[in-house]
Amino acid sequence: MKNLKKLFAMSLMAMVLFYACNNDDVNDVVPDEIIETPTAEEFRELQTTAIDRITQEAQFEAEEGIEFQSEKGVMLNIFEGTLTLEGEPVSGTVDLEFVEIFDAGGMLTTNKPTMGLKEDGSKALLISGGEFYVNVTQNGEQLDVTNHMQLIVPTDLTGGADQDMKLWTGEIDDNENLAWEEERVGADGAGNLFVEGDQYFSFLSGFGWTNVDRFFSDPRPKTTLEVVVPNGYDLQNCSVYLYYDGEPNALAQLDTFNEANNSISEHYGQIPVGLEMHVIFVTEENGEWKYAIQGHTVDENDIYTFEESDFMIGSESDVNAAIEDLP
Repeated sequence: MKNLKKLFAMSLMAMVLFYACNNDDVNDVVPDEIIETPTAEEFRELQTTAIDRITQEAQFEAEEGIEFQSEKGVMLNIFEGTLTLEGEPVSGTVDLEFVEIFDAGGMLTTNKPTMGLKEDGSKALLISGGEFYVNVTQNGEQLDVTNHMQLIVPTDLTGGADQDMKLWTGEIDDNENLAWEEERVGADGAGNLFVEGDQYFSFLSGFGWTNVDRFFSDPRPKTTLEVVVPNGYDLQNCSVYLYYDGEPNALAQLDTFNEANNSISEHYGQIPVGLEMHVIFVTEENGEWKYAIQGHTVDENDIYTFEESDFMIGSESDVNAAIEDLP
């Protein structure tokens, strides 16, 4: 009987120890780290700040027209008597806003990639001779222009004259992403572009975004690709860009989100197989840029993956410097 009681006591003690150990295990479990992702507004604020930083401003008398030379030597001419408000000619002081972007770093931080719309509605990379934003207001009211404006761009800003360049206008979608559509030549010559000496001469039909561009050309077979991003990111709070090695005046952007795979893709099939490039992921964290860059040689239907451990935090200058260092 004594042995039976002893056995019962030992069994009871073992049960107590078993449950105590199990409770300790439960208490020792550390939950997975919760990654806070930015809102769309926080991410867009970084891009807006980048645009504001490079926006050049000047004032002119409307009746005298506008002759403006940018910081990089681009000339803008708006002819006298062509500025109007609600159809009526404008007089007095007007305010000019002008933006110029020539490099991939500036294209990325401002979210102004060089993706051109093809006739079938797909998008493909453009090689840029310069992206420009032109706008004129008076007392905060938007003005119109009744005749073409002249834009003269030094060709050495993008590596020399290219006879294949054309004029494109920027179209911004609901996600604040930009695509370029070729501007057709109008009866007044607006939309026309030609090279003379070491300058591009172009004639703009209205205010907004304009680009001197041509499609990137590569004879190799083409493919699609996919970039898997961490959970919590999508097209609203991050962007994925492609930098083609050797093309510092161009930047492609991926524009389709696959919720099932948590991935962003190039689904048009425009990426050359064998292309050496860098994939760039950018987002926001605590008012700074959060980014990662991966180098790849494209194979058919490639899938690339970004993880939290890949990311760096830095300023706009840090991002620009990282892109300038790319081949």
